[in-house]
Amino acid sequence: MLTTVLFGLVDIRVDDPIAFTFFTGYMAMLAASVFFFAERGAVEGKWKLSLLVSALITGIAAIHYYYMRDYYLATGKTPTALRYIDWTLTVPLMCVEFYLLTKAAGAKISLLWKLIAASVFMLVTGYIGEAFADGTAGHSMLWGTLSTLGYVYILYTAWFGEVAQLANSTGDAIVIKGIRALAWFVLVGWAIYPIGYMCMPGGWLNTGLGWQPGNVDLFYNIADAINKIGFGLVIYGIAASGKSAAAVRELAPTA
Repeated sequence: MLTTVLFGLVDIRVDDPIAFTFFTGYMAMLAASVFFFAERGAVEGKWKLSLLVSALITGIAAIHYYYMRDYYLATGKTPTALRYIDWTLTVPLMCVEFYLLTKAAGAKISLLWKLIAASVFMLVTGYIGEAFADGTAGHSMLWGTLSTLGYVYILYTAWFGEVAQLANSTGDAIVIKGIRALAWFVLVGWAIYPIGYMCMPGGWLNTGLGWQPGNVDLFYNIADAINKIGFGLVIYGIAASGKSAAAVRELAPTA
């Protein structure tokens, strides 16, 4: 048994890091969501929607982590379906942040839909590869490669494509720095997820190094906390910097 129940209280085993990250992930996402909602009223109007989206991302994740935590503690199994339902809602919202930050520079709605389509394609193919794994390297590689195509498109767009070009065209150092920070999250933070994927039966880390599917939740939980909360903190940093810059301009003496 992963847990014991005493007087209605759940006791997590001290040697179960996955259960620990489910609990801490849930609380961290909830706390971040409350923070972003609360701070939304303290930033300039043009940043309010971006901060609202950040709050929705962590709020949706917190709800799913509550249920994933219970599922894992009750069964000891990976909550694959719940995990991908969460990602299908939150990852497109993370792509929305790129659009909102570059909208003032002329970003068109087509950019938003292309990013959402790429993220959904990435998730659907990843889900097929993971949920219907048959233990063969061919299955894992095929769907993993297809999923990577969606990831690479988002990565390229954030670093060199339309998002990066629009950010540079704003001439706003705060926005440019913020977009680059989000791009780093996509490059480094999102790269943690394939490690978990390759622990599944047939994956390279499973067949090559003997890493077990049980490791997948540990990688996914850590990646979710880093990326979803980190994305929101970057947005908050941009909004707070914009507010500070506006305050400085108001206090500056006029000629």
